[in-house]
Amino acid sequence: MANRSPIVVLAAVITCYLAGPVVAFLVRLAGSSARGFSAPGLFESLAVSVTTATITTASVTVFGVPLAYLLARSRRRAARALGVLVVVPLAVPPVMSGVILVYLVGPYTAIGSFFGGRLTESMAGVVLAQSFVSAPFLVVAARAAFSAVDPTLLDMAATLGLHEIRRFLTVAVPLAGAGIRAGMLLAWLRAFGEYGATSIVAYHPYTLSVFNNLQFSLGLQGTLAPTALALGGAAVVLAASVLPLPPAPRRLRSSRRLPDALLASGSAPLPAAAVAPGGPVVRAAAAGRPVVPAAALELHLDLRLGSFRLSLEAVAPSGRLAVLGPSGSGKSATLRALAGLFGTDAGQVRLGGREVGTLSPEERPIGYVTQGLSLFPHLDVWRQVTFGAGARPEIAARWLSELGLEELAGRMPEQLSGGQRQRVRLVQALARAPELLLLDEPLSALDVPVRAELRQQLRQLQRETSLSTVIVTHDPAEAAVLADDLVVLADGTVLQAGARAEVFAHPASVAVAGLLGWPNLFGGTVAEPGMITCGGIVVRLPTGPLAVGERVSWGVRPEGIEIEAADGTGDGPLVAGVVEDVIDLGPTTELAVSIGAGVMLRLAAQRRRFPPVGSPCAVRLDPEAAMVWPEPGGT
Repeated sequence: MANRSPIVVLAAVITCYLAGPVVAFLVRLAGSSARGFSAPGLFESLAVSVTTATITTASVTVFGVPLAYLLARSRRRAARALGVLVVVPLAVPPVMSGVILVYLVGPYTAIGSFFGGRLTESMAGVVLAQSFVSAPFLVVAARAAFSAVDPTLLDMAATLGLHEIRRFLTVAVPLAGAGIRAGMLLAWLRAFGEYGATSIVAYHPYTLSVFNNLQFSLGLQGTLAPTALALGGAAVVLAASVLPLPPAPRRLRSSRRLPDALLASGSAPLPAAAVAPGGPVVRAAAAGRPVVPAAALELHLDLRLGSFRLSLEAVAPSGRLAVLGPSGSGKSATLRALAGLFGTDAGQVRLGGREVGTLSPEERPIGYVTQGLSLFPHLDVWRQVTFGAGARPEIAARWLSELGLEELAGRMPEQLSGGQRQRVRLVQALARAPELLLLDEPLSALDVPVRAELRQQLRQLQRETSLSTVIVTHDPAEAAVLADDLVVLADGTVLQAGARAEVFAHPASVAVAGLLGWPNLFGGTVAEPGMITCGGIVVRLPTGPLAVGERVSWGVRPEGIEIEAADGTGDGPLVAGVVEDVIDLGPTTELAVSIGAGVMLRLAAQRRRFPPVGSPCAVRLDPEAAMVWPEPGGT
């Protein structure tokens, strides 16, 4: 016999153990001539069990699903304590659960007296008993399902203008639907088969379990019929639970494009209201108007996230701001604060002179494109882009067409490429006609060609609309292309802020230069005014008022370096070097030239002939492309 996997063996053992009693019962039922299906009260008890189990499941779903959502979303100690309390009925024997309930709803309690003693020995009593023992099954299953929902999707829904109840109903519940259905199934089966608590709280009217116990007291033969009905009822419910749900109606089929009428409305000039304050995301030129400048931004953020503190102050007169920094610097936290996801105490946010930092995320006039490629997995493209509160179909259709997505309107997220998903997220944010667009590393997850194309589309969007933007990135090229004002951030602190051109041309420190992508950064010492020793060589650099002997850092941009043959002549001082590497990149060539111990200059030039690797050469440094920074405490 072939070797069996231990996993298969273990699974087979438990399967046989669980299925064995059922098979034995069915054999006994088939071989019996007196099964007892004519016993008085049998089908009445079945009706009681089915009715009460269904009512119980409906009630614990209505109240238990919101509880599960709150338990999954909260990290407070009170929520953890409540989560433990909810599962107590699972640890208490059912008979004792019935005793506990009698202390609350018995005929002589305050609650029982208020209802005239009708909460026991009645259908209401059966439902109360079943609810107490079955609710934990639904809450535990639904809580696990809600915990698995990506919180980014809920935050995204908030920035699309959806308030808490709508986010719960249209995002959280559909995404946790499988877990909720599993919890409902477990709750129904537990309520249908409940005996202990029911027998204490409401012995009458008989449920199928109580009726079966009565029959058992008269002999085992009498339990055949009620047990068979219980198995049959459970089988029917289990079979129904595995049936696929009917697909949600879609406005568009995946093989169709946007309706022609909607495309026509999207491509026609939009009404004046679309370019008025509160709705500037349209092409102003399409309506025959000059492009309106973007609203200025003023940020004063100060918040703590555990041990991390973000302190950021910046003014962007252009309304086009980039926040540049390494991972963990607080870039994404900045956007979340601007979106209001940290509450209204994160700081001041002024847009065009108007304070919006006191508004909730749902009320802020923003569009937020989160990091990654997150889309609502249960919605097709058209419903994605029209999902936000106040989303305008004509604007959504317009941008779908502009970004080449109109043919994909009926597709689901898993049918889209990364670039297509990111474009859908952008249209989703734009469809609400926001005043401020927040972009969190919008191009980081894309391939190089797709990244370049989408970057150009974002730049075109900025040029042709009055939309203010804040983009966070670790890529200096993205910051240069998509912003006119720049903040360089590290460890939650602003290293430099100002006009983009000024920051790129004159980094305030070597750390800023490194974050701006300067590849040529070195240490040295001021030998004399205008001269720095470094790696055993002397280079001419603008030292300004720095004292002789002071330790400094210095750098030069690649475009400020020229390479010559070893015997090169021309204006400006030359530094001898050796070509260490030549990388042919097609239209350009990247070179590495060593000019001293540990001093390796990197430069890029238009494609032409260069000395081969290992050849001596000479380099000329342009002082206008160089910077020198004093090292703190360096002498």
